[in-house]
Amino acid sequence: MPNPGDVKELSGVEVMELYSLMNSQKIETNFLERIENPGDLKKLTVAQLIRLADEIREFLINTVSKTGGHLGSSLGVVELTLALHYFFESPRDKIIWDVGHQSYAHKIITGRKHSFHTLRQYGGISGFPKITESEHDVYGTGHASTSISAAMGFAKGRDLKNEQHEVIAVIGDGAFTGGNALEALNQAGYSRSKIIVVLNDNRMSIARNVGAFSKYAHRIEKTETYQSVRDSIKKLFEEGNGLREELIELKTHIKKIGAPDLLFEKLGFDYIGIVAGHDIKALLKAFEEARDKKGPTLIHVRTTKGKGYSIAEKEKVKYHGVNPFNIETGLDMECVAATSFTKVFGDALIELAERDKAIVAITAAMSDGTGLNGFKQQFPDRFFDVGIAEQHAVVFAAGLARQGFKPVCAIYSTFLQRAYDAIIHDVCLQSLPVIFCIDRAGLVGEDGSTHHGCFDLSYLRLIPNLIVIAPKNAGEMRQALFTSVKWGKPVAIRYPRGQCITSGNGNARELELGKCEVIKEGNKLAIISIGHLFYEAQQASELLDRKGISNTLINARFLKPLDTTIVEHIRRTGKAIVIEENTVLGGFGSGVLEACHEHDVKADIKLIGIPDRFIEHGSQKQLRKNCGLDCESIVRTAEKLCKE
Repeated sequence: MPNPGDVKELSGVEVMELYSLMNSQKIETNFLERIENPGDLKKLTVAQLIRLADEIREFLINTVSKTGGHLGSSLGVVELTLALHYFFESPRDKIIWDVGHQSYAHKIITGRKHSFHTLRQYGGISGFPKITESEHDVYGTGHASTSISAAMGFAKGRDLKNEQHEVIAVIGDGAFTGGNALEALNQAGYSRSKIIVVLNDNRMSIARNVGAFSKYAHRIEKTETYQSVRDSIKKLFEEGNGLREELIELKTHIKKIGAPDLLFEKLGFDYIGIVAGHDIKALLKAFEEARDKKGPTLIHVRTTKGKGYSIAEKEKVKYHGVNPFNIETGLDMECVAATSFTKVFGDALIELAERDKAIVAITAAMSDGTGLNGFKQQFPDRFFDVGIAEQHAVVFAAGLARQGFKPVCAIYSTFLQRAYDAIIHDVCLQSLPVIFCIDRAGLVGEDGSTHHGCFDLSYLRLIPNLIVIAPKNAGEMRQALFTSVKWGKPVAIRYPRGQCITSGNGNARELELGKCEVIKEGNKLAIISIGHLFYEAQQASELLDRKGISNTLINARFLKPLDTTIVEHIRRTGKAIVIEENTVLGGFGSGVLEACHEHDVKADIKLIGIPDRFIEHGSQKQLRKNCGLDCESIVRTAEKLCKE
């Protein structure tokens, strides 16, 4: 592997001259065309890598403007990615990307440049590292804070097999605020296994980072004097002058002021930093120093999220993840629904909190994504962002509930899985009035298998004391939220990403606990749906009526408690279709089957839901069709059932 000293370096003036030559087309500039794998990087000089970074950024912006994706985080790590692959030997050396949404440059230089236009598209490459996609994706990620734990597993496996290679965890974008990362640091420090942790510090997760740990890590701006003095002391030591005792005392005093390396050193890590994350030469030097260490090393790298695209640099939250957009203006090219379940939730919670001062809102680093920004601005003292720490968010909510507050905990379905024990042990076991507002339930689209909310109906249904609701539209969403506050029990309200039908304002009446909605009655078939798929079921019901298949249409609303009226309609018709955007295993349909068994109802029942496999990325429309959850598929299923 190359060493920084082996490569011809350029001064700042020479770099400017290089750019001038490139702009005048006096030397070749299409370095990206030469890169098919990481080995091709090693044929370039560091000066050429600088130009390559610009080309990759241009390539990234052009592509993501058409496909959508995680733009800001990937733009921020281009130089870091190049330096990692230039210095280390992937896939022999294991580079593990935390979260993985910053891995676009990694994908481009590891053989996926020519397929990059398919990013996050149905049948195309994933927006996250995926072990089935490339040998360079040594570990699949999509949730935050896992990289150091995985790196420890790789390192221990390496040691047990007496192998010799490096293991590098690249963690950032707020993932360091997650408990999983801190648990892994704890083990790594005392085990003394050789791993390299690269902390990509850009002060952001999706939004700005929060928490004491994040604040501590950022104290470098207040301690740059310490860095300078430390280097000067080291130099004086080496020169052997007679001020040794005084210098040791001064160094100790300055450390007590609070330098960021102290914490990591206390945890058992050698600390290198802070390193300028857009300076390839500095990064290579840091990697060389880390390679020569014997135990765990943390390299603290400072980067800028959205680097190289001024609009993304200024609006870091907005350009974390984007739809297709106009590069010149930054404007979204897709027609985004003005009303979504997320927006309805956020607006309704503000309205509710204006009337009830006991209402508090909690999020785990997702205030924008969960629709809580408005609440945060209006009620800053009643809003809590706990960082990427879902389990803590739930237990924190339980504590607030015990103090007489009414916590509303807004977390994506896929992330709430991480807090499952806390839901059971800390909330439901004590029957505390915490309301879980579960966004992105069902198939979320292009983010794919790591982000689909396919399991929440199943993993929530079996918990005692928990009420589970899935509203069909905006009005029902408001009713569910307003009513659940009055029940004084644990409640989960789950709803999908995207458009929300606005019929009904939600103020007319409260929801009756456990009561379904029977839309119409027929005698040949019962169609029972839960949540937003009601409208697909409704269209299918109308088509079936025209085909002469008289049917009963039911909006279940409640998964738990389940209305036994549903069972009686199934008994009457003898045939039923149960529809849910959740795995067919153990979810709403399973609950209906169990209720039929309990009430001795024998009928032909077909369950329509997400099949027992992980669903790939693609548009929500395409994925729902693939799972048989669209109107046409429901009609075909019904016709087949009625012919049997």
